[in-house]
Amino acid sequence: MDSDALDTFLAVHRRGGISNAAKFLHRSQPAISRRIALLEQELGVRLFERIAGRTRLSDAGRVLIPYAERAVAAAQDAEQAIRALTKQNAGPISLAVTGTLADGRLSTVMKQFARENPAVALTLRTATSAEVSDLIRRGEATIGLRYNADRAGDLACELVLTEALQVVCAPEHPLAGKRVKRLAELRGERWIAFPETRGRREIAAAYVFALFLTQGLGEIEWTAVDSLTAQKRLVEAGFGLALLARSHVAEELRAASIATIAVGDLAADQDTVLVTRRGGFLSAAAGRLLDAIRRNYAGREVSAPRDVRKRSPARKVVTRRRLV
Repeated sequence: MDSDALDTFLAVHRRGGISNAAKFLHRSQPAISRRIALLEQELGVRLFERIAGRTRLSDAGRVLIPYAERAVAAAQDAEQAIRALTKQNAGPISLAVTGTLADGRLSTVMKQFARENPAVALTLRTATSAEVSDLIRRGEATIGLRYNADRAGDLACELVLTEALQVVCAPEHPLAGKRVKRLAELRGERWIAFPETRGRREIAAAYVFALFLTQGLGEIEWTAVDSLTAQKRLVEAGFGLALLARSHVAEELRAASIATIAVGDLAADQDTVLVTRRGGFLSAAAGRLLDAIRRNYAGREVSAPRDVRKRSPARKVVTRRRLV
């Protein structure tokens, strides 16, 4: 098997068929069909099946997927490493981030990096946290930024920021700028949160529910809103409360269009982690981008970046609820 055959196989899978893969790879349909046929002949199994007029992976095809992704990513690493010998300050870098992390902090990093590295082609794409990991794993992105660690052993996850979550409300809310002793005092409020979505690690309704359930408070009234911007606009309009990191509402807090409610027994936070392929090639430019992100995301609750899978046994245990 060569990398071209595996790349063709992955294209047919991801694009849903021979025709779409041919368009994506700028090759003819017969050429794609022939390449897949040769790969199947080499392996002695069928990799795709036609079911109800659609191209589906066979059992053998599903087994091959993770190996093909790693092989293609390794070939890309090799190509980039060779090119880096002559172009230390150039080349492409693809950054994949969870949508709600594409904020002013990230914009500052990208602007500064682009100014200092004009020969580097830096691109950005947004996705859910799980999708960010998949993009890194497949070699389609160089660096990822997502919520919480991915426990897969083929990825390196480095904690760069821990933010405390806070209750936000409209400035006209009776409790705006005030403090309540217990979360129970907010049980009667309407809450706004993300719906449960596979791969999402933002604050979903189930997490808000859990905070109340741990205190034996039962269900709460809530509205599912699949957009951070929309959530903030609804909070501003007095439609409900939300549980957000301070960086998510920094501009609104400065403009006084959103206020906070301090809660005495609320201890919840959210981790932001850098994701790269463990053992994968990183160019000198990619290393500089990693350093720039570390500098700009270092938070008060994190003394230094670390691999989040390597917890120190001597670390003091603090009871906090983390988004999982």
